[in-house]
Amino acid sequence: MNPPDHLGARQLEIDALMRELWELGIHDERVRTAMATVPRDRFVPEELSALAWTNEAVPIGLNQTISQPYVVALMTEALALTGTERVLEIGTGSGYQTAILAALAAGVTSVERHPQLAFAAKRRLGDLGYRNVNVHVGDGSNGYPPDAPYDRIIVTAAAPRLPEPLQAQLSAENGRMVIPIGEPQDQRLVMIERRGDRLIEHPLGRVRFVPLIGRAGWRTSRPDAEPGPRGPGQNDAPSG
Repeated sequence: MNPPDHLGARQLEIDALMRELWELGIHDERVRTAMATVPRDRFVPEELSALAWTNEAVPIGLNQTISQPYVVALMTEALALTGTERVLEIGTGSGYQTAILAALAAGVTSVERHPQLAFAAKRRLGDLGYRNVNVHVGDGSNGYPPDAPYDRIIVTAAAPRLPEPLQAQLSAENGRMVIPIGEPQDQRLVMIERRGDRLIEHPLGRVRFVPLIGRAGWRTSRPDAEPGPRGPGQNDAPSG
């Protein structure tokens, strides 16, 4: 029996996106499997469902977006998850990046400053069966000390510098953090490796995210930080 036409069409869209991610350099099979199986269409507004499987960021309200699949995959791949890690995510957004992490790690603690987004994401993730996720409302620039240290930290908003609270909560035993750092219009995405007291920085490319608002980030939202494209596969990904 053939699947309904809309299911066949969705699979074609997923296959096309997976080919595009491969061409852009995403080759980790665990990441690719998670990207193909987490239902991105459940994380975008219904009126924008036609964009669910395109390589584009999609608005989700409150000046936030569901991140571009390439950026999600790039940041996730840089974390080098094996399935045993405890991950801290800063910026839950719709919960899409959270779901990708939950599929690849042992547990995810996610912090979102917008209560409306946090509660909606928590409900959505629960409905989809993700049981290894805890979503909290708070200042993400301060991390979430009760569950620290974390093997991995991922930040989906741009900080002016590496936030000291996040650095302190990163495991000293081969911890990894992926974070955009810089001014609103000029940011670099980096992967930070921690080996004891040493921090080793690996550049991942130029990006543009909304600002990380909080005590250890930007103090207020800035109008010149509106997201915009930075080239093929590296446009905005302000929140998960």
